[in-house]
Amino acid sequence: MKTTYREAVRAAMRDALIRDDRVFLMGEDVGRYGGGFAVSLGLLEEFGPDRVRDTPLSEAGFVGAGIGAALGGMRPIIEVMTVNFSLLALDQIMNNAASLLHMSGGQFNVPIVIRMTTGAGRQLAAQHSHSLEGWIAHIPGLRVVTPATIADARGMLWTALQDPDPVLIFEHGSLYNLPGELPDDAGPTDINHAEVLREGADVSLITYGGTLPTVLEAATALAADGIEAEVLDLRSLRPLDEAAILATVAKTHRAVVVDEGWRSGSISAEISARITEASFYELDAPVGRVCSAEVPIPYARHLEAAALPSKERVVAAVREAVGSDG
Repeated sequence: MKTTYREAVRAAMRDALIRDDRVFLMGEDVGRYGGGFAVSLGLLEEFGPDRVRDTPLSEAGFVGAGIGAALGGMRPIIEVMTVNFSLLALDQIMNNAASLLHMSGGQFNVPIVIRMTTGAGRQLAAQHSHSLEGWIAHIPGLRVVTPATIADARGMLWTALQDPDPVLIFEHGSLYNLPGELPDDAGPTDINHAEVLREGADVSLITYGGTLPTVLEAATALAADGIEAEVLDLRSLRPLDEAAILATVAKTHRAVVVDEGWRSGSISAEISARITEASFYELDAPVGRVCSAEVPIPYARHLEAAALPSKERVVAAVREAVGSDG
């Protein structure tokens, strides 16, 4: 059936609320307003205020309440409107959700799912255009996933809810209107492994989340010039599917990592380091990286576009990796 990324996320939540009466959704404006990005539109009317709960503007408060609910046997889905607001709940995420299993000597799991919108490209200026998933992925005790396709937007949530540990789902805001086809019997999808979305033999393009469409466009443009790029969607940032990363590098012997985060201390830096550590002698060229400019994301549309990874920048990085002769 035809659907959008937004509708796929909504369908995933609706399915979870139907299948398990321990599941509830909680966050700012998720009820009567239908969510800051209209993802939860209609769920309050269908499931009522006990299962779809509007909260005060206090991320530390409602994320903490969600952790308590998870400890009490519930399966909360906590929506943090945009990733920058997660910083207000970082104490709860890092010092509680991620640490309680360890600090309790293995006695207490925290089966909570925290969803949030990430990324730039929508003229929301520096405060609401962060890509901080790489920061969160630095923390042991968490699982960090980044659905980039409609199938994963529909399927990752239920799998995450079955996990005994905290799972953070980063949904790139530019993907919500993404249209596509979803099988009528679409169900849970894997959250452990990366996926090759385009086969190629000349260079590996490694990416995740909102930059996936840009990378696929770049791969199409490169193919017109005889350069066949393999596109690997990471899907999970913690844990990283290192085996899949090393496998694609062993196949193509060249890699370009595309990451909307800032270059310094980024996921792209971690992937580049792992490739160099484990597959140095497989490489025919240095690992390339395409990241956001090291600036607060501008509001002006042309400046924002200049700061973000683009098809042109990806193509240029690939050409540098493969050499002018392709």
